[in-house]
Amino acid sequence: MSEKPKNFMNPYLAGILLGLVLLATIYITGRGLGASGAMKSAVVASVNVVAPSHVQNTKFYQEYTQEHPDGILKNWLVFEVIGVVIGAFLSGLVSNRLTFKLERPEKVKSMTRIVGAFVGGAFFGLGAQFARGCTSGAALSGMAVLSTGGILTMFCIFGGAYMFAYFFRKLWL
Repeated sequence: MSEKPKNFMNPYLAGILLGLVLLATIYITGRGLGASGAMKSAVVASVNVVAPSHVQNTKFYQEYTQEHPDGILKNWLVFEVIGVVIGAFLSGLVSNRLTFKLERPEKVKSMTRIVGAFVGGAFFGLGAQFARGCTSGAALSGMAVLSTGGILTMFCIFGGAYMFAYFFRKLWL
């Protein structure tokens, strides 16, 4: 039994639409897209619930809470990420691509895939913190305004991915 081919959006159209959304975001908010700010808001809000005195006595947290006097979770980036999750779910639902399965090669165990995803995500988050932004903010938004840093970031992202892919390819092939 063969599976029915899954419908995907034309990648050129998707790229144009992403560019238009990015330009609209820069025009409306004065800054580009990015997801790491939403994660930082969630972490600061969580620490504030668990240890509010720590937040009040730490310069990093104080600066972040002062930037958002109405509430850390009212940062528009939090709503952006919630919208991305809801939009991805609806897109999968509408196009009949919504499945709840762990995709992995046959020779890779499920736990290896899960641990690899969490470790990779942790390194990605750490890198985003060191870089003061995620790839969306640094590369896409930077390139949208023709920033040399944005262009270099994109080259480094893809170059680094190709270098690491050589070493880790046996986990996926």
